[in-house]
Amino acid sequence: MEITIGVQNLTRELTIESDQSADEIAAVVQAALDGTAATLELTDVRGRRVIVPTAVLGFVEIGAETKGRVGFGSI
Repeated sequence: MEITIGVQNLTRELTIESDQSADEIAAVVQAALDGTAATLELTDVRGRRVIVPTAVLGFVEIGAETKGRVGFGSI
């Protein structure tokens, strides 16, 4: 699952790959926007944690489920 996060006052977006489902990610984002969490915290496929304060969130785009890749490219 690809997630793109827009942060206020930054020209670049944060993009991470996650093993979580779209519903799980949407629930975490909704909790952050409701004020029940002070930060938006997500974990990528390599186990790295991304923590963004909810006060600076611009947008969160939840992409489509990723399929297995075909080809000879490296990861």
